[in-house]
Amino acid sequence: MTDLLCGLDLGTTGVRALAVTPEGAVVGEAGASYSVLTPRPGWTEQRPEDWLEASRSVLSRVAREAAGEIVALGLTGQMHGSVFLDGSDEVIRPALLWNDQRTHRQCEALTERVGARRLLEITGNPALTGFQAPKILWLRDEEPEAYGRVSSVLLPKDYVRLWLTGERLTDASDASGTLLLDLASRDWSAEVLERLELPA
Repeated sequence: MTDLLCGLDLGTTGVRALAVTPEGAVVGEAGASYSVLTPRPGWTEQRPEDWLEASRSVLSRVAREAAGEIVALGLTGQMHGSVFLDGSDEVIRPALLWNDQRTHRQCEALTERVGARRLLEITGNPALTGFQAPKILWLRDEEPEAYGRVSSVLLPKDYVRLWLTGERLTDASDASGTLLLDLASRDWSAEVLERLELPA
């Protein structure tokens, strides 16, 4: 039986899976779509459960189509979204997506608390509405009951990883878009977290 490699790409409007041989020959491919919710102008959300259902579907289809054993799975996907989970890893509310624009006020507050120059020195980025830190602050400001239940915040593809492996992990590229990563140390910034009064 041939060893196969599989990639799963969690996009904004759908997920794709692709199985290849070690030489790169495509032996299986599948895709599935899901909805983007727009409860208000400028707001974009998704149900993380929809990602899991679509991922389960495409991975099953690729596994049936591919003539071999999938020995490794790589994940990629939409960046900067926020999946809010409770202590049992249950989704608290629909995820806020990368293109959601509701956090202008939180971006201003974040810049004021950390300082525009200092934020750039630590994270390499200015405070923009797409990043995770402003979304966390928005939840704290606007939905305090939901915020009080938050145990962890994951990026979309990392939520799928949690479903697949039971582990809460991310990569340096995605972490750099949270406004919470200290680029020099490649660890969460204690300074930014403290200034934003967020738990580590």
